[in-house]
Amino acid sequence: MNSLTNQVYPVIWHNNAVSLIDQTRLPGEYIFVEISRSEDMAQAIKTMIVRGAPAIGVAAAYGMYMGAREIDTNNRDRFLQDLEKVAEMLRATRPTAVNLSWAVSRIMRTAYETLGSVEEIKTSLFQTAQNINSEDLQTCQAIGANGLKVLPKEPDKLCLLTHCNAGALATAGYGTALGVVRSAWTAGRLSRVYADETRPRLQGAKLTAWECAQEGIPVTVITDSMAAHCMKQGFIDAVVVGADRIAANGDAANKIGTYSLALVAQAHNIPFFVAAPLSTVDFSLTDGSQIPIEERHPVEIYQLGDTVITPGGVEFYNPAFDVTPAALITAIITETGAFSPEELPNHREKQIV
Repeated sequence: MNSLTNQVYPVIWHNNAVSLIDQTRLPGEYIFVEISRSEDMAQAIKTMIVRGAPAIGVAAAYGMYMGAREIDTNNRDRFLQDLEKVAEMLRATRPTAVNLSWAVSRIMRTAYETLGSVEEIKTSLFQTAQNINSEDLQTCQAIGANGLKVLPKEPDKLCLLTHCNAGALATAGYGTALGVVRSAWTAGRLSRVYADETRPRLQGAKLTAWECAQEGIPVTVITDSMAAHCMKQGFIDAVVVGADRIAANGDAANKIGTYSLALVAQAHNIPFFVAAPLSTVDFSLTDGSQIPIEERHPVEIYQLGDTVITPGGVEFYNPAFDVTPAALITAIITETGAFSPEELPNHREKQIV
């Protein structure tokens, strides 16, 4: 964290390795894990030491470079074959978030397109990873600015509800949904953030609340089941969430519980915004039914810390994401602007590939 600005950077290249904020230890402990091997990066992504679609894309890009420097050959064809194995390993860690596969594919394309020696290819891969990192930070700042433009004009100071963590911790810094929150706070348009706790991993209670507290942004944590009540009481002016993958028609996959929020927001005539970089859009998928939904271990449901909270002999279902239909989304906020889901195909040519 930068002590002058309280800005959080979850993925930092330093001393020829990557320092990751261990997000599984927040908010109790603020520590970094140093990663210097591609296999360790894959494990860090899989175990959610680093999490959030853009952040794991950045982490995977550096993981690809680490894998490249581990390959001991000067033969170009052999090098590319071995690098494809690293790519396959990293892609398999988290299937829903498209930014990961997007970043890995961009690194692989750089490898194939770079002429010269294997060492020159490795140098190009490192530069591409650094570009992905810096571009994501700039993208998030643009998302924040564009989101500010489409938030409700009244009241003057807004109360925004968000789900999970789509903040600096989930990106290269600043955040997508929380980027919009930060921009509103800086502009004097934010009164308060309501943060869903986000069962079962509690990213809202642990991470979003932590980020807001670091910057002095007023935040109220609520359980997921309280959102409808808060909307009915008039506490919420708009909902802003992130996304892990968006289909070409605007259907958006995000942390489990997002779909129900969108339904409740529609019932109360509250605008529902999805904030995400264009790299999150998977134009190869026609709609959200084609988005793969990761299922995680049931221990996330039946155990809190060391305490088992359910009886034996019961079964569990633990999808990590759900898909919000485009019809429930007021606008998708990207680095190129905010627009309705049906306008999404018009922005395909602006996507960095």
